[in-house]
Amino acid sequence: MNKVVLVGAGGKMGCRITDNIKNSSTYQVSYLEVGQAGIERLQQRGISVSKPEEVLPQADMVIFAVPDIYIGKVAASIVPQMKSGSIGICLDPAAPLAGHLPKREDISYFVSHPAHPSVFNWEPDEKTHFDYFGGIAAKQAIVCALMQGPEEHYAIGESLAKAMYAPVFRSHRITVEQMGILEPAMSETFMSTLTKLMREGLDEVVRKGVPKEAAWDFFLGHLNIQLGVLFDQLPGAVFSDAAYKAMDIGRPLIVKEDWKQIFEPESVKQQIESITKS
Repeated sequence: MNKVVLVGAGGKMGCRITDNIKNSSTYQVSYLEVGQAGIERLQQRGISVSKPEEVLPQADMVIFAVPDIYIGKVAASIVPQMKSGSIGICLDPAAPLAGHLPKREDISYFVSHPAHPSVFNWEPDEKTHFDYFGGIAAKQAIVCALMQGPEEHYAIGESLAKAMYAPVFRSHRITVEQMGILEPAMSETFMSTLTKLMREGLDEVVRKGVPKEAAWDFFLGHLNIQLGVLFDQLPGAVFSDAAYKAMDIGRPLIVKEDWKQIFEPESVKQQIESITKS
């Protein structure tokens, strides 16, 4: 199972994967790309684009490195050309959960997504430390799920996922449904929203007249210690009594009491349907 076709190889995610597996001694990789800009990015890497009809029928694994809103259309043309017993690999659970993958019982579907390097990672040098996205130098975890297919295809898909997202220090096996709770519900709908609100709060403080540099230093320093305390990185550390009182004041002013409903199955489904619409 070493013949791999990377669909969307010249896109943002496609190029990241290309950089990690183009010199692999394990996989024989072919690259598909239709956009001129993507083709030029591949040419800059010394890679030529293959013809779908020549490589897809021979592929053991096909990676869909295309945006969620396009996977349905792309998969509709790609999947019928895949050979029986091959594996289709998605990089995000949204399109699979939205039902955008063609139904074929004779192939497998595998889904994997990077966790990205932790804010608590210790990295030995500046280049590695500033690899925020992962897949270049900083270590990260990944999550994987076998959506359908024989059990032995899980290990095959996981091995490729580790190569795509390297360096990987830990891989978690979960279900596709659980992956949907992690993304979009937790990481995007919940975390990105709260993080954006923190940035808006910082900007509002500056608008109120606090010097920008002073506000940034104060904000980022406090964020560092707050993460350390709340996420158990400083054993025994707690906030001051005044800080706990301030949180009691702030919570009802900022947070709706029913906010946890975004993790319920029906809400997750609605979120996925929304982000996968073209």
